[in-house]
Amino acid sequence: MRKKTESAAPVVVIGAGMAGARLAARVPGVTVVGEERHAPYNRVLLADVLAGRYAPAVIALPATEVRRGVRAVRIDRADRLVHCDDGSVLHYGRLVLATGSNPVLPPLRGLGATLPDGVHPFRTLDDALALRAAVRPGARAVVIGGGLLGVSAARALAECGAQVVLAQQGEHLMERQLDPEAAALLRVHLEALGVEVHTECRVRGLRCAGSTPAVRAVQLADGYELAADLTVLACGVRPRTGLARAAGLDVRKGIVVDDELRTSDPYIHALGDCAEHRSTLYGLAGPALEQADVLAEVLAGRPARYEGTRALTRLSLRAGSRAQGTGGPDALDLAAFGEARPLPGDDVIRLSDATRGAYRTVVLREGRLAGGVLLGDLGAVAGLARTWQDDEPLPPAMSLLHLLTDDGGH
Repeated sequence: MRKKTESAAPVVVIGAGMAGARLAARVPGVTVVGEERHAPYNRVLLADVLAGRYAPAVIALPATEVRRGVRAVRIDRADRLVHCDDGSVLHYGRLVLATGSNPVLPPLRGLGATLPDGVHPFRTLDDALALRAAVRPGARAVVIGGGLLGVSAARALAECGAQVVLAQQGEHLMERQLDPEAAALLRVHLEALGVEVHTECRVRGLRCAGSTPAVRAVQLADGYELAADLTVLACGVRPRTGLARAAGLDVRKGIVVDDELRTSDPYIHALGDCAEHRSTLYGLAGPALEQADVLAEVLAGRPARYEGTRALTRLSLRAGSRAQGTGGPDALDLAAFGEARPLPGDDVIRLSDATRGAYRTVVLREGRLAGGVLLGDLGAVAGLARTWQDDEPLPPAMSLLHLLTDDGGH
């Protein structure tokens, strides 16, 4: 009887991102509170909105009833209440924290609590729309951060006609996903679009001017300045854990959850970017959606456990209208999974086809596929991903090169 009572109790979700919307679509009668004024949308497609390929309505997720523009400010665990900034109070039987993450604002000179004019984070639909409204052909744009988000932003701004400089502190682009050879090919692709790429480039501060401070240049540690009308901060994200921490939940890097996505309070769950499961923060759409599916089963009283996600990162740098028909570069597709950096004793198989613009590499560790990177031709990615996700020893008779054929060995 107790399980029936708990499952019938009201479910409140704080956060209307992809994880919260997915859960609401699978659990009837959920109340969703979302800070953004927009309906839930596919965050993966924000660069397409910035580039002008998609209108906001195109990236909207299937209809989900959301209390938009409302921020949860306090959780009362004793009485199971959520207090919101509009004065409303919501009672919950189960509470789900899907609060996502915030962009990291680097400690730069000239960057305070209020961002100067021309300085933009790139995390939300409003961020993408603000950048879209601000960019003009010929505008000088500096993107700080050469990860997945920074590369996507630089590509989109170049499509808008901006003169783009991409400043990456690390040794090569997308260090978390790509090996140096793949990153070099990505760099060539961006430079063919007119993006100026600087790696091992440390940004020191911003030079601003005017009565209402506006960015004029990005200052580097070596004293050099990059002229800037627009500056995009793409320096990573940090889980939003403030509500959970204030409520006394167990928080480390993220909100700690078990295999039922349950926090240290048995009536509160967490999922998505804010959740830390088995000491892992994912920060990707795929794991967030998988967590939402598992939690929907848990809330329905059915047995389900989340055991982690072996996440595949994909990025399509599409050919924009400026490149098409003008001799500009074609689209570049890339995929990365697992550990693409070999350890001592690993086997590495690499194929490169300059004519087709294709690059493939996989790492084998103790007879299993540990990870890989593909650029250009992704024909083998489905089979490779299945082999990696299965985590089974490879058949002894399998040719190593056969892993890189179009069916990935299947």
